[in-house]
Amino acid sequence: MGRYFGTDGFRGEANVNLTAMHAYKVGRFLGYYFNQKHEDGGHAKIVIGKDTRKSSYMFEYALSAGITASGADAYLLHVTTTPSVAYIARTENFDCGVMISASHNPFYDNGLKLISGTGQKMDAAVEALVEDYIDAPEDSIPLARKEQIGRTVDYIMGRNRYMGYLMTLVTRSYEGIKVGLDCANGSSWMIAKSLFDALGAKTYVINAEPDGTNINRNAGSTHIEVLQAFVKEKGLDIGFAYDGDADRCMCVDDQGNVVDGDRILYLCGCYLKECGELEGDTVVTTVMSNIGLYKAFDAAGIRYEKTKVGDKYVYENMLENNFTLGGEQSGHIIFRKYATTGDGILTSLKIMEVMLEKKSKLSVLLRDLKIYPQLLVNVRVKSKPEARADEEVVKATERVAEALGTEGRILVRESGTEPVIRVMVEAPTEEECRKYVYEVVDVIKARGHEAE
Repeated sequence: MGRYFGTDGFRGEANVNLTAMHAYKVGRFLGYYFNQKHEDGGHAKIVIGKDTRKSSYMFEYALSAGITASGADAYLLHVTTTPSVAYIARTENFDCGVMISASHNPFYDNGLKLISGTGQKMDAAVEALVEDYIDAPEDSIPLARKEQIGRTVDYIMGRNRYMGYLMTLVTRSYEGIKVGLDCANGSSWMIAKSLFDALGAKTYVINAEPDGTNINRNAGSTHIEVLQAFVKEKGLDIGFAYDGDADRCMCVDDQGNVVDGDRILYLCGCYLKECGELEGDTVVTTVMSNIGLYKAFDAAGIRYEKTKVGDKYVYENMLENNFTLGGEQSGHIIFRKYATTGDGILTSLKIMEVMLEKKSKLSVLLRDLKIYPQLLVNVRVKSKPEARADEEVVKATERVAEALGTEGRILVRESGTEPVIRVMVEAPTEEECRKYVYEVVDVIKARGHEAE
């Protein structure tokens, strides 16, 4: 990870460690950098989307000012999803894109996700150049003048084209199906319901009234219990919950059971294999995926890859090996035939496809998958590397791994976006999960690594 950019962009608390000046400088560098690639002297084109946080408007204007001051053009999608920015960047000849969002974080955080012209996460080498420019003592980039100054373009039509694209991927009507949507008061609030209504579903929506401060607050994929209660109360056939920028999807089946990313990978992996569309009969997962998923894949004759946590790493593996399906337990699911990033709404449509083609309820389709109990505890620490490398922490982790053997596992890792060490244990029972997680967590705290 770089000085500012982590596994999912430049993220921080608005006006604390991510300021409007940071956004301006990011815009200045991107405008200048991509203008240099236009040998005909034309303006580079950069597309910008944002979520519903109050600070997203501030960062949108600052980015646009930086981009146009360097002589490039800024195209504004306004409130939209991260995958829509990736789609527009790769299909409409943009040099790059920027999504203003801190995903599932609280409203006072925000972030800048840089997206390449091919719709992928920006190359780390370019992010490093941006960081160098931010930290430079003097501004080395010339300001555009006269006719060279860039312009800002209202590009809401781009969001509509993305919605149209998703519509083309659906081959069956949703008529008669009762669908619940939890939009997390975030990016999906103007898109998801419109799509499901147009496809014929009877759509029930919660958390679709953003006020700038309620994004992700007791809502969306990180608070799936809200949708669970809603699905049960209304007697719905299925429910989908998105995060703040809608690149994740979590699901609730007709019985009110949570369907996380691992279950979605199993459902769609088996379906694609049956259809002959699962390249290499392989699904790409991360190290956080459940041991129960791997046992189920073994039984289904599906191979799997394991990457570091982050949909960025999942997509890199998929691209390198030409795999078609991958994702994370958290709900980032990538269908590489259709998208270059996790897309919560697309994931919903693919789950609906499986249900309709199999003519079965989701609870029935997943009844043979046995997921092991899992407990994840986050410890805020003073220094992630020091806590992770502490000899006593390492020894405690090894003791737990040995005790679990082949019937469970422990994973201790550094968060890519927060000052946090994550300790995760899977075991046959919840009691064992708690026992073994705290054998390591207590050592981290006893060694003085916990932040106040």
